[in-house]
Amino acid sequence: MERAIDKLEPFQRAITKAHFASAGVAVDSLNNPDKPLIAIANSWNEICPGHEPLRKLAEEVKKGILEAGGEPIEFNTIAICDGVAQGHEGMHYSLPHREIIADSVEAMVKGTNCFDGVVYMASCDKIVPGMLMAAGRINLPGALVSAGPCYDEIKPSDSKALRARFLRGEATELEVIEGTLKYYTGPGICPFLGTANSMCCLAEGLGMMVPGGALQPAPTSQRRFLARRTGAAVVEMVRKGIKVSDIMTQAAFDNAVTLLASIGGSLNALLHLPAIADELGCSVTWAQVAETTSRVPLVTNITPNGDRSCINLYKAGGIPAVLKTIEKGLDLTVMTVNGKTMGENLTGDIPVDRSVIRTQDDPESAANGIQVLYGNLAPEGTLVKTSAVPDEQHTFHGPAMCFNSEEECFAAYNAHKIAPGTAVIIRYEGPVGGPGMKELHRVTEIMKGIPGSAVITDGRFSGASGGLSVGYLCPEAAECGPIALVQDGDMVNIDLGTNSIDVEVSDEEMERRRSEWKPVVHEAPRGLLQRYVKSVGPAKDGALFNR
Repeated sequence: MERAIDKLEPFQRAITKAHFASAGVAVDSLNNPDKPLIAIANSWNEICPGHEPLRKLAEEVKKGILEAGGEPIEFNTIAICDGVAQGHEGMHYSLPHREIIADSVEAMVKGTNCFDGVVYMASCDKIVPGMLMAAGRINLPGALVSAGPCYDEIKPSDSKALRARFLRGEATELEVIEGTLKYYTGPGICPFLGTANSMCCLAEGLGMMVPGGALQPAPTSQRRFLARRTGAAVVEMVRKGIKVSDIMTQAAFDNAVTLLASIGGSLNALLHLPAIADELGCSVTWAQVAETTSRVPLVTNITPNGDRSCINLYKAGGIPAVLKTIEKGLDLTVMTVNGKTMGENLTGDIPVDRSVIRTQDDPESAANGIQVLYGNLAPEGTLVKTSAVPDEQHTFHGPAMCFNSEEECFAAYNAHKIAPGTAVIIRYEGPVGGPGMKELHRVTEIMKGIPGSAVITDGRFSGASGGLSVGYLCPEAAECGPIALVQDGDMVNIDLGTNSIDVEVSDEEMERRRSEWKPVVHEAPRGLLQRYVKSVGPAKDGALFNR
């Protein structure tokens, strides 16, 4: 094994070792050619609950690296909490900061040019995909560690009911805070199957976590042992020459899409999987996801698909149990970070609670948990989490009411101007138009109070959103997609049975409106968002920086 630091020109190698030693790295370790240098890319902070435990878990990772004969060196990057960023200008920054994370880790590892492997530490919505993008781009031996979900003391429906009471003016702010702390009982990932837990589950499905690494709860000794094993695993990957590109292959991404369909994970995965795959020269398309979800049944109902939390899924066997359940539809030859194939990891007795994780042939295990809809309103596609849509809302016919921002919609709602049965169109919230493709989770919460309504947007949703919420629509309004041409009163039809979404306006009329179209521009403040608007691509391709 030749270490990266030993490949440096002799004088630069001496200077680099001196700098590392000055920062506290032992000279004996720097001079030992059998001791690989392992970076720990940590996104710990005291703002994001899912990331607060990562500082202590990094100590466990270091123990594992040292025990396996490596030398750990830690650095940090940023992590925004989507729950904190909701409903104000902060949400413009959530998706763009995925790219900052990937770029910052790339810059640190490549700029140093001395590391033999990397442990990536992240838990939440955009941070896990940002780290996986960096892992693919850097392509050193590497694995992911998360904090795991926090325990919940009340059911998801109890938490939702409390929020609904507050919106009706029937609960105080303090009651919401104290009640929510019974659902989010402490540091760790929010306990529902939102984007954070979805992306951790998919990371395990991709082979980038040690088995069981996604859903082991946050405040447990087992979570610490998983972090320790991960540190040791990366050292072994270095010795065996196993790189990230040997793990996140096309077959692994195909497996991840099958897992996504099986658990009914977050729609945001259809932003992140294409972006991660692109870093490795692989492909995840909406068409592929649509084909997979049309035939692969949903085998578990974790909120927002039901009234169970991710802790219930963990107790039922976690992702190993889900993978065991769906193994006939997986490529079991793919490599994972513990040096074994997925098939080897799934050999033997893996306990499964069938009251939580059904078999694929169970009558309740229906397909189409996630759908891609097409039509004259969304010629390039739009997404809906069908597993979270009540049966009575699988078809919709109603008049459009158009808003050119999330704020306009909130103002109309607060003024009681949105009637039942309305197709609420929220546009100019896509990657370019937003800018930053805001998450409209608060809108989906308030719209549940308006019977028979639908939300249609070129923005995106939280993994916890439910109801007839149709988003990620392409082309977006800022690119003169048809959603920009809809007018108040136009009749909108949605049929999940036929994967269709249309507006009852003739092609000729749409072309007339197009010729008169003037874009609505949400001015981006100077700095990150101005650069983002000029660089970001469409949602269907992962909102990549490739315009």
